[in-house]
Amino acid sequence: MGFIDVIKERARNNKKTIVLPETEDRRTYEAVAQILKEDIANVVLVGSEEAVKKGSEGLDITGAAVVDPATSDKTQSYIDKLVELRSKKGMTPEQAKDILLNNYLYYGVMMVKMGDADGMVSGACHSTADTLRPCLQILKTKPGTKLVSAFFLMIVPDCEYGANGTFVFSDSGLVQDPNPEELAAIAASSAASFRQLVGKEPIVAMLSHSSMGSAKHALVDKVVEATRIAKAENPGLKLDGELQLDAAIVPSVGASKAPNSEVAGKANVLIFPNLDAGNIGYKLTQRLAKAEAYGPVTQGIAKPVNDLSRGCSAEDIVGVVAITAVQCQAED
Repeated sequence: MGFIDVIKERARNNKKTIVLPETEDRRTYEAVAQILKEDIANVVLVGSEEAVKKGSEGLDITGAAVVDPATSDKTQSYIDKLVELRSKKGMTPEQAKDILLNNYLYYGVMMVKMGDADGMVSGACHSTADTLRPCLQILKTKPGTKLVSAFFLMIVPDCEYGANGTFVFSDSGLVQDPNPEELAAIAASSAASFRQLVGKEPIVAMLSHSSMGSAKHALVDKVVEATRIAKAENPGLKLDGELQLDAAIVPSVGASKAPNSEVAGKANVLIFPNLDAGNIGYKLTQRLAKAEAYGPVTQGIAKPVNDLSRGCSAEDIVGVVAITAVQCQAED
């Protein structure tokens, strides 16, 4: 059984309600049909009955709930709550109503906030910023979390590295240029996400173009300092750096370049020094190694809300919904 099949089985065993607000996209309906067929989650679609019927033509989505913001009896309570949450920013009832009736991503997040859904998945036709903005405004960060970040779960076929080809690549979707403290926080969150979703011990490599002092540069210094902070704050975590990618995952290279490291050659959680590296790294792996890439999966939001790549397939949406459902189970 493949990794995503295991995730789907876990989702199936304790079904959660996931809201999908992007009812303007055909891929959403194709994904919903598959989610319902596989019995992975309860699904809520945000939109008018007419639009949903037209968009899902030819697909069986009869098990999905449809919520129309214009007619739902919950909408007024959402308006009131949004005004309360954003009053310091000058939010008026009129503005809140306009947002919730016309921006379904905000409506979906309010459903999660009010307990009418457990989590949300969006991003097939919206940017990461569009997906995460309402989350940060309404749901806020999880207590004890320093910042929200994003990772990709990478499943590389026929790969002996990582956890049988399974890796977390982070941050690959959100934080542009983390400082050492932020990079350390991303490492800690990513390790916890790996443990939760993969069920194995995280082994974390702080990546760089240098291995253990082989190069001197301010960019290397940042990773060295982040490693120091992360080790101090997470003494029980297997984490090391700075490491080049091959030293991090290839045992023979790790033994040569970092012989005293318990991480070198064994890493399954890869922490990239900035978003350029993380985004390029996951897309190279996805396209050239034909890896499955699920994400960007967010970590650090008070409730599970996950982003999608705008290049995603319907099957990708199914996978991210399953991952989101498993994240929701941890909230029980």
